[in-house]
Amino acid sequence: MKRALITGIGGQDGSYLAELLLEQGYHVVGLVRPGAESYDNLAQIAHEIELQEADLLHQTSLTQALRVADPGEVYNLAAPSFVPASWDRPVQTAEFAAVGATSLLEAIRTVNPKIRFYQASSSEIFGEPHESPQTEQTPLAPLTPYGVAKAYAHFSARSYRQRYGLFACSGILYNHESPRRPLEFLPRKVAHGAAAVSLGLQDELVLGDLDARRDWGYAKDYVRAMWLMLQQEAPDDYVVASGQDHSVRELVQCAFLHVGLSWERYVRVDPALERGAAELHWLVGNPAKAHTQLGWRPEVDFTQLVHLLVDADLERLRTGEAATSMERR
Repeated sequence: MKRALITGIGGQDGSYLAELLLEQGYHVVGLVRPGAESYDNLAQIAHEIELQEADLLHQTSLTQALRVADPGEVYNLAAPSFVPASWDRPVQTAEFAAVGATSLLEAIRTVNPKIRFYQASSSEIFGEPHESPQTEQTPLAPLTPYGVAKAYAHFSARSYRQRYGLFACSGILYNHESPRRPLEFLPRKVAHGAAAVSLGLQDELVLGDLDARRDWGYAKDYVRAMWLMLQQEAPDDYVVASGQDHSVRELVQCAFLHVGLSWERYVRVDPALERGAAELHWLVGNPAKAHTQLGWRPEVDFTQLVHLLVDADLERLRTGEAATSMERR
């Protein structure tokens, strides 16, 4: 039986990846912080996986965890994921996203250099890119603390691959969403808002820049690309994206249309929510290399993703209403 270790297993990507690996017959070990509580995203598979405590910033702790788990593959997904918050916590972001990744690479080199390693990179490493769409060869120019930290980890994975011959891959993933995202993430906020307005639970949805554009995809599609990278004969880096960008306005229109409403009546723009100079532009990926070398293509397009998100929040809200009604009785 193949064995895999996932850091950040309790998050959106970690939980979907764990489910995929279980389907592939893996024994899955999740690395969690000491004293970590239960994770809602893992509720359905909690009895099928093993959780092990370790500190990403403590070398001895990581080394011991690797020896106990004995994985053939390691997927490093642990890092703060909400980009705007990295401006408020730049040091913490650097510690977990940059230093944590390097600590894990060093632990792998020490324990078993044959372990295959996946590093969760991000389109944020391109910052304000010099070309669009971006490829694996596009120069890195990160602007946000999150992007800077991810660029450090990206270079670290490449460095260990070249210096020590580790099978280290980086997936440069563009925005990928799912019902497992917290509400502060824009697509989930929009989907929840459209669902709540349609059910009469909310009067309006307040947003920032409607002209901001992003390359959005479905998280379950993207974790499949992670797994495919570690199944190749040689390690490499890959852009994982839909290859199409859409505006926030298009996102809102699609979400409200799905519930039969005209978005203009319910959406209010608050300039205070706009990121201003922190807003990145022209981030759209060219996934041609992933298509040809991994055989990977997304199965869910933009419209399907938005509908999926809205339907999930409709179900959540209706279930919540029913539960509240039963409590009142």
